[in-house]
Amino acid sequence: MKRITYSFAAAAFVMLAGSAAYSQKRIEFVRGATSAVVTGTLNGYNDKRTFVIEVRRGQTLTTDSVGANHITISIKPPRGARYEADLAANCNDEHRVRPTAAGDYVITVTECKKADRWRGRFRLRVGVR
Repeated sequence: MKRITYSFAAAAFVMLAGSAAYSQKRIEFVRGATSAVVTGTLNGYNDKRTFVIEVRRGQTLTTDSVGANHITISIKPPRGARYEADLAANCNDEHRVRPTAAGDYVITVTECKKADRWRGRFRLRVGVR
């Protein structure tokens, strides 16, 4: 019985570690660029994709949806910093963080629950100036 429990625990750990590596993608700009368009897929309301971008103190971070599918974007600032999004009645698919704190900002994309369901690809523009 112990062998089965250990095998199950090891398999669960491998699956969780693999999904954590898949779930975050670091955004890096081409040299000289101030924005990039990233893509991903969503498979329902409970699915999400997470991106990470490093910014310097005092910059402006912007995000907006550039695809046809309705997405909700949430932004988590680095530890110790604050960002309060304008939670309007729309899908919250545009953000402007100004000024930024130095560090990694975590950007999470989910399907907008205020629009019709869809499955497939999304496009997200992220800019830093």
